[in-house]
Amino acid sequence: MNEANHNLFCHLISPDESRIAISLPTGEEISFAGLDAMSARYANALKNHGLQKGDRLMAQTEKSHHAVALYLATIRLGAIYVTINSAYTAAEAAYFVGDATPKIFVCDPSRLEETKAFCAPTNSFVVTLSPNGDGSLDLEALTQSENFVTELCTSQDLAAILYTSGTTGKSKGAMLTHGNLLSNAQTLYKVWGYAKDDVLIHALPIFHTHGLFVALNLSFLAKAKVILLTKFDSQLIIKLMPTATVLMGVPTFYTRLLSEAGLNQSTCANMRLFVSGSAPLLAATHNQWQQTTGHAILERYGMTETNMNTSNPLNGERRPGTVGMALPGTELRIAVKTTTELMPTGEIGMLQVRGPNVFVGYWNMPEKTAAEFTSDGFFITGDLGLIDKDGYIHIIGRDKDMIISGGLNIYPKEIETELDAMQHILESAVFGVDDADFGEKVIAAIILEQGCEENRQAIDSHMTNRLARFKRPAEIYFLENLPRNTMGKVQKNILRQEFLTNSQT
Repeated sequence: MNEANHNLFCHLISPDESRIAISLPTGEEISFAGLDAMSARYANALKNHGLQKGDRLMAQTEKSHHAVALYLATIRLGAIYVTINSAYTAAEAAYFVGDATPKIFVCDPSRLEETKAFCAPTNSFVVTLSPNGDGSLDLEALTQSENFVTELCTSQDLAAILYTSGTTGKSKGAMLTHGNLLSNAQTLYKVWGYAKDDVLIHALPIFHTHGLFVALNLSFLAKAKVILLTKFDSQLIIKLMPTATVLMGVPTFYTRLLSEAGLNQSTCANMRLFVSGSAPLLAATHNQWQQTTGHAILERYGMTETNMNTSNPLNGERRPGTVGMALPGTELRIAVKTTTELMPTGEIGMLQVRGPNVFVGYWNMPEKTAAEFTSDGFFITGDLGLIDKDGYIHIIGRDKDMIISGGLNIYPKEIETELDAMQHILESAVFGVDDADFGEKVIAAIILEQGCEENRQAIDSHMTNRLARFKRPAEIYFLENLPRNTMGKVQKNILRQEFLTNSQT
């Protein structure tokens, strides 16, 4: 590896490494040397279509080892990888194309015609990539050389643009550099004790920070093997555990695995680490997992804009309901809103972060970028949190989700914690809606355990003894499930709209 080249690819993939990089459920295995050759073929094909350093390539593809090679080929070229959710409609995808104006758009063959239509206004060239390897770009790559000279990049050169989930307003493109991504992978490599003998069960999507940067970059950096699953399959994951050491997932993974009869301490005997992120993990899930498997889930906290910021300790207490401490090299503080004034220990404030992992800004949004950083360079996350006396960080919720009723601040997480602790309540989501008298009122959406009956009186009685009157839900409604985005985060904007719609009918 050329030490002068800060291109992330140089640190992840080696042409002379015979160890297995990717293992597929079909039994096929691809070594690091094989992945180097595969990415070279894709890079040569993309270069033939005019993709150069600094250009943007947008991908809306199904998860496969071909899609992984496309990611590697793009950063190897020094181009900027922009990936979007494969579930987005043509209308949704058109927004991202209009914003990022990619030189090349890579889609699944089944979506070729509609993709050409929404790419026409930007003159983005459209090629296809298939999980079966028979897309137009796949076939072109087969004829290309397995040699490619990786472009020289500085740590400040852009490697990727990932769009925020956009639960309110339009999604923003977070610009991430080679240095951002490499520094975070190197930090996680150390704090999670990653080694070349680790084997990761990869069931996450690869259009998101968790599955793309945390899971893949970290594993490739360590020269560890990735078992690449196209989707989450709880029975298959349990079957794979005796041959694996690490699982990274969202809380939904763990709740679904807990419902499988085959999950037990024997099944997990070879596993070293279970990581959860992208959405809050309920303390009840943490405790049930530990009782069932003998392992404590390691919960961490990150964002599209910052990669990973915190982690519970690898060795030490993994405290349920917290996201651990700030990662080495990352500064984290709890401040008064968007100012530089710090909150006292144990008090709720705005979580702000600074470090080499933090993005350089939003694509084409200089004013928005400037507004999201403090005068001394901390990124204002929009998350409310506190640091307890032992140094553990608690995420209380998004600032935009805070409810102000009668001039008093109400944090939904506090109410959700009380509700979730009740017998027969599986999960809750608390949000505010406009109220003519108090400004906002508290609404709770509740999922009950199977077979349990709705009992508003029992909930009211419990909350009377636990929370001040102004914090108690003014209204409660019961649901079969909570609306979530692809990474498992509850979409309170949808709940809010559903409640308002139902209350008006």
